[in-house]
Amino acid sequence: MQASARPSWTPLAWRLLGIACFLVAWQAASSIVKSELILPGPSIVLKAFANLSTTAKFWSAVSGSLGRVLESFIISIAIGLLSGFISGISQPAKAFFSPFITGVRATPVLALILLAMFWFPSSQVPVFSAVLMAFPVMHTSAEAGIRSVDQNLLQMSRLFHVPGRVMLWRLRVPSALPYILSGAKNALGLCWKVVVAGEVLSQPRMALGSAMQESRLMLETADVFAWALVTILLCGLSEYLFGLLSAWANLVYLSAAPQVSRQSSI
Repeated sequence: MQASARPSWTPLAWRLLGIACFLVAWQAASSIVKSELILPGPSIVLKAFANLSTTAKFWSAVSGSLGRVLESFIISIAIGLLSGFISGISQPAKAFFSPFITGVRATPVLALILLAMFWFPSSQVPVFSAVLMAFPVMHTSAEAGIRSVDQNLLQMSRLFHVPGRVMLWRLRVPSALPYILSGAKNALGLCWKVVVAGEVLSQPRMALGSAMQESRLMLETADVFAWALVTILLCGLSEYLFGLLSAWANLVYLSAAPQVSRQSSI
């Protein structure tokens, strides 16, 4: 007698169930509080979101924050990869960078933002703060990826005098790539959080954080929730697109790496 097959839920179904449960709990809490000033319900926030999305202020804020996030993300990737690769290859370099990385990790985000407000114009405060917070993530990921290479393969490659370029592209980069892509995804999400937090304090023009702070001062709680919802959606969308880009880049690398290897060995 065969056992009856139980229906299997897909990850998407579980995600939708989680969102539905969160919305129900949110609506229940709003009904208990009975104050839109303290906790507006989901329908009120969605209405505020729809109203904001039809204004020029909304799109200018989205474009301004998106530009700062991309700027900080690219700088963090560039610096983190460079220092991480150097630390992964050289033990003295790892010891050299270690105090700075540890110090930045231990520094509160709010402290970095407040200090940056003394040094930079309001439009660059979020960028500087996000770079300092995201750079250690990329540094650590790149360093761990480089050090994950099988040491026996490295010794054998040196024994057979394999060119350094071949070792880089066929040994070190394939081992480091999963670490780098994972670190970059985490750094992207961190950039969104720090950039918006920096905008709330530094108040630059065309910024989600500035709009959020303005709504708070006007006691428009639903708008504050709406601006926060925009940030969450943009962060999730950018991480999803980055995942697609990472998969494409991985395929391109896997197809191009053998060609690089053959050219280097000639």
